[in-house]
Amino acid sequence: MIEEYEKKRKKQVSSMRAVFDYGIGAVILFFGVFLFFRDQFDIAFNERFKPDVWDKVAGVMFFAYGSWRIYRGYKKNYFK
Repeated sequence: MIEEYEKKRKKQVSSMRAVFDYGIGAVILFFGVFLFFRDQFDIAFNERFKPDVWDKVAGVMFFAYGSWRIYRGYKKNYFK
């Protein structure tokens, strides 16, 4: 009986963490894409702070980390 409860609880926690990883991963991934292509957007922020190579570096890093978070949510390897 207690094993069934623990298994059900782990499944619930795993599902909640996967949804959280999907959401946070998507936000970070889109922010990375925005930073990478920031020089192509016509926004007031670009006039005050000019895009440079560090925006591209940060964009790639954010993209990679966001992709990893989405992958981690897909794999659901939280209790191993």
